[in-house]
Amino acid sequence: MAFDAIVVGGGFAGLSAATALAERGARVLVVEARPSLGGRAAAFTDPATGERVDNGQHVLFGCYGETFRFLRRIGAEDRVRLQDRLAVDVVDRDGRASRLACPPLPSPFHLLAGVLTWDALPLRDRLSVIYMRGKGGLQPGRNETVREWLVRRGQAPRLIELLWEPLAVAALNQSIDVAAAAPFARVLATMLAGGPRGAALALPARPLDHMYALPAKAFIEQRGGEVRTNAPAQIACDQLNVTVRGESSSGRAVIAAVPWYALPDTLLSPPPELARTVAAAAHTAASPIVTVNLWLDRVVTDGMFVGLPGRTMQWVFDKRTIFGERASHLSLVSSGAEHIVASGNQELIDLAVAEIRDALPGARAATVTRAVVVREKRATFSVAPGQPARPETRTAVPGLFLAGDWIDTGLPATIEGAVLSGHLAAAAALS
Repeated sequence: MAFDAIVVGGGFAGLSAATALAERGARVLVVEARPSLGGRAAAFTDPATGERVDNGQHVLFGCYGETFRFLRRIGAEDRVRLQDRLAVDVVDRDGRASRLACPPLPSPFHLLAGVLTWDALPLRDRLSVIYMRGKGGLQPGRNETVREWLVRRGQAPRLIELLWEPLAVAALNQSIDVAAAAPFARVLATMLAGGPRGAALALPARPLDHMYALPAKAFIEQRGGEVRTNAPAQIACDQLNVTVRGESSSGRAVIAAVPWYALPDTLLSPPPELARTVAAAAHTAASPIVTVNLWLDRVVTDGMFVGLPGRTMQWVFDKRTIFGERASHLSLVSSGAEHIVASGNQELIDLAVAEIRDALPGARAATVTRAVVVREKRATFSVAPGQPARPETRTAVPGLFLAGDWIDTGLPATIEGAVLSGHLAAAAALS
């Protein structure tokens, strides 16, 4: 069966590429190996509660222009709750609660003013934020880690602990002692370029499949395309054929929107021109995320999310507040979780319960009625110095394009990077 374009992979990258092509009149086939769409940003049904549970809490920023363009295209922009400007509740390691709130000032003065009035920090530490854009601006040195860069920029240790480290670990999914500074600098520059709303946080207001995957599927099908799940595919590079369980489909353009670790098995007999790209994918390290979902017998917080700096679980999100549910369902996230990903479920649950009770007084008398641990061992690619170079969208094979958060967009493994790569691949295919 012939299509104008075939997209292999049904996550943010693949669906943004496919909908961009469909919007321009192309008949698109999307094939996804998993039973449901979403890739590493998907949802599943918890058998005990019957709720749709995300495979991890995914956060957007107001500066995610490509992501919001994708959501507008598929009619799903209202399925995300975006702050007017950045405001974060924080409980430090000593149990002191505070709030970082940025006023409606032009960028970067909104962030500067927010930090300068943040009572969680002594005045001297607050003032160190002024030196962040000192000589050389935000440009990091080659092979400089995030921590090395922040120290060189004169940032106080407590400001690093309460602000920069949680932000960097959330964006890069890696320890600031390991992750390269350049991708984080790109994230900061993007946030600061977007005005007060650019740094604001946005959370999915529905489970991820209903937030974007199913609306994208409907958009594609309404325009004559097809979306198939449970469809593990291989791409024959010589003929641009895509084979799923022995059935072959052809397209004038094929977009491989699979994670880096899946590319070597997706490309069937890749030509020598693709050897470097396949080798880079095979040798790119991964970084895990662990999420512990807790259902409690009472409400323990009024906020949608709380930062927990200095702890193993860096953030807690209240699904009751976000989704409007009646039950208290907390999602605790540990990014860059190499040190705990191999721990047993009960050990992780006990850790999450202890940390949430330490941080939130309302949780100390609460009873846990249900707990579910989610591990994404290859949640993101590593951004440590020395990793293989990330490939471009175009390949040496005419008509074959690459998409995914690991493509060289300049961004780390974020939703925005994935969607940007999908839009770049669609534009290249259309050209």
